[in-house]
Amino acid sequence: MKKLIEVKLDENNSITHDITGKHTGASVLLKRAPEGTGVIAGGPARSVCELAGIRNIRTKSLGSNNKQNVVLATINALGQLKSPEEVARLRGKSVEEILG
Repeated sequence: MKKLIEVKLDENNSITHDITGKHTGASVLLKRAPEGTGVIAGGPARSVCELAGIRNIRTKSLGSNNKQNVVLATINALGQLKSPEEVARLRGKSVEEILG
């Protein structure tokens, strides 16, 4: 229970912004995707994204292709995600200013 993370999703069931996660030699790039894209990801990253409830995402595995490290890099990236509300609060701006 201590290791659970909350994954921030947008209205398209995609992530809120593009992000890169790293673990040892593996890096995983997670990119937003519009509605209808589906989960475009390799084996280990696909499993993590589907279990997190993400329905639209594009990923690219960079560096090592060791399955355990790719999974941990994906979890690292998902843990770094911030919602627009969080970013607005940290920058001292309104959500509308952040989203444009």
